Amino acid sequence: MAREELQRLTGNNGNGNGGPCGQGDCPNVYRTPSGSFVVQGDLSDAFTPPSGEGLVEIPEAVLREAIRALGW
Repeated sequence: MAREELQRLTGNNGNGNGGPCGQGDCPNVYRTPSGSFVVQGDLSDAFTPPSGEGLVEIPEAVLREAIRALGW
């Protein structure tokens, strides 16, 4: 799936700079066309996930921004 197919829920603060990270790839939350979520963040080694899965760590503020974007 291409990034362009996803709805970016975070980092879009309306002033064109994409939030505190500018146009860079910092932690973000995306929604897929099917309604699931893709989370982008720093790799975490908090525990070893099952085969085929990975762990990322994102700031609380990014999750709050995504929730606000969804109107929850």
